Formats: sequence, C-alpha cells, structure tokens
Amino acid sequence: MALPQLTWPNGPAALGPDLATVAKAVDEAGFEYLSVMDHCFQISRYGPPEREMLEAYTTLGFLAAHTSRVKLLTLVSGVIYRHPGLLAKAVTTLDVLSGGRAILGIGAGWNEEEAKGLGFPFPPLKERFEQLEDALRYVLQMWAEGDDAFSGKHFEAERLLNSPQSLQRPHPPILIGGSGEKKTLRFVAQYADVCNLFPGPDLPHKLDVLKQHCAAVGRDYDEITKTVALWLDIGENGEKTGQLLDELGQLAELGVHAAMGWIPGVPDPRVIEKFGTDIIPTL
Repeated sequence: MALPQLTWPNGPAALGPDLATVAKAVDEAGFEYLSVMDHCFQISRYGPPEREMLEAYTTLGFLAAHTSRVKLLTLVSGVIYRHPGLLAKAVTTLDVLSGGRAILGIGAGWNEEEAKGLGFPFPPLKERFEQLEDALRYVLQMWAEGDDAFSGKHFEAERLLNSPQSLQRPHPPILIGGSGEKKTLRFVAQYADVCNLFPGPDLPHKLDVLKQHCAAVGRDYDEITKTVALWLDIGENGEKTGQLLDELGQLAELGVHAAMGWIPGVPDPRVIEKFGTDIIPTL
C-alpha cells in the first residue's frame, strides 16, 4: 500500500495519530509493503503543490515504530535529493530500527518544479542517470564488507564505513522505479532486487525488455520481484472489489508479484481492514 496523499480530514495536527492508526491497520491487514513518496511538494496527480507532504525518511521511521511486519520504503527516492552516503545511512538506520524491514526505493528523479523551487540541483536527464548508477554502485559497496574508497562519475568518497550494518544481508532490497527500456530496466537487471512499473497495454513488453536485459548481464529474471503502481479502488461500498480482483489476477498471470497503490478512503482504517478480509486472503 502507498501513502502518496496526506491531506486528511483532521489536518496536520492529527497526522501523527492518524498515520499511526493507518500503519497499524496496514500491518494487521496483511499488506506486504507500505510506501511513502519522496517529495517535498505534492505532485499534480494528487493535488496542487501546496498540499501537505512529509519528509520521507522521518515518516518511515515513525511508521516503523507503529508496525511490526510490513516492509517500508519510498516509492521512490530521486537520486538528486540525497548524497548516496546519506541515503545508504538513512536506509540502514531504518533497517536496523525496524528489525530488518527496509527497502531502498530509488530512481533518477523527475520533479523539476520541486527541485527548482527548493534550490536542489536538477541536472539533465543523462547526468541524473549517471548519478543513479553511481548511487547504486555506492550503496551496494557501502553495504558490503570493508570500507574502501569509492570513485564514480559524480561521487567520490574516501571511506565507505557503515556501522552498524544493515540487518538484512547482504543488503536491504533495492527497488528501482520506472520503465525506461534503455537504462532504467537495464539498471534493474544489473543492480536491483525489485522493479516498479505501471500497468497498461505495454506492461508485457516492458517485462520482456527486462527479461532481455537480464539475459544480457547473466541475471536470473525470476530473482527480481515485479511490482506495479496501481490505484487500489474497491468502491465506497465494496462494489468494485470483483473488478480489482480481476485486474490483480491478470497482473499475476503476467508474473507481477505485488501492487503498490493508494486506497481511496484512507485514512479511514475500515477501508484498509476490508482489504484484509476481502482482497488479500484471495490472492
């Protein structure tokens, strides 16, 4: 389940208690994942930029304290927002404090309005992908044994010391978001454990491209967990439950393992509980 929209009826003063209630309901309903966006402005799909948006890793730490089993991640962190050393440290910290439930969600970043608004660097796409590959290599080295120096196209570091290390070994799973065929899916095959794609007519083709990249780098395609970003709408009174189950079944036939998406009606925990009784047990 994803939490991309935090403009909730009780307002900012109640976001802490409301998030705690939602997290507990998600954990108990049996969801595999709980994700937040890594943005500072709201994105246009969910509303104007002025709407509420919490910093991602502070929020994930809070969610970790109110859950015991669900896996926690951003969907996804733009590489331009954090130096990879700080990003690896944040995910490691989340992994340690959550008892080994952190996932690194990462991508090249796209929100130019937000970056320029806050004064973050926003280089051209080619450079952002170079930074993404640097960051992937960097975090994997930081989670490995030893503390050697790192040298990439855009990042240099003298000593990749990471203490304590992550509880998940050899490292927390890495999810790469996006479906670009030349670079993003190649990076998934080369570096990632999980991909996140969009459902639609071209999904079978995207999965086939990923399979080709896996073959090219000698990676077992079946090792990679395939997820999609899906609107999880069962209707106000559950009238769309059958339609959603059909869609999830079709995705499963393609080899998709999980859907991560927003549930209309959240933060009302009853809608989450309904997934725990009517959707998740049937999958």
